[in-house]
Amino acid sequence: MGINNKQFLLNQIIWIGISLGISIIISILLPFPISLVAIVGVFILLSFYMRKIKMKRMGSGEGIFGSGIGSDKLKYYCMNCGSQHCQAACPKCGSQMKRVGS
Repeated sequence: MGINNKQFLLNQIIWIGISLGISIIISILLPFPISLVAIVGVFILLSFYMRKIKMKRMGSGEGIFGSGIGSDKLKYYCMNCGSQHCQAACPKCGSQMKRVGS
């Protein structure tokens, strides 16, 4: 296992422990039908929170319901003259050939 795999596994075990701990606390504090609904709700909210954190780390756009692609961070360069632009055709030379750069 590489470092990334170990870190991923450790991260997953931590999140499982957190969700299990929250579920046990809710099931102790609330009566059965209410605790079941609360546990499902917390699980869904925790999943959305984890997804938001992952998307922020990846540098994606606004979140779950936003653009999510992060197209504003892409830079396009003209393959003919090399100028940076974000239009369909190059404003300098008019060429429509472009490449994506970072």
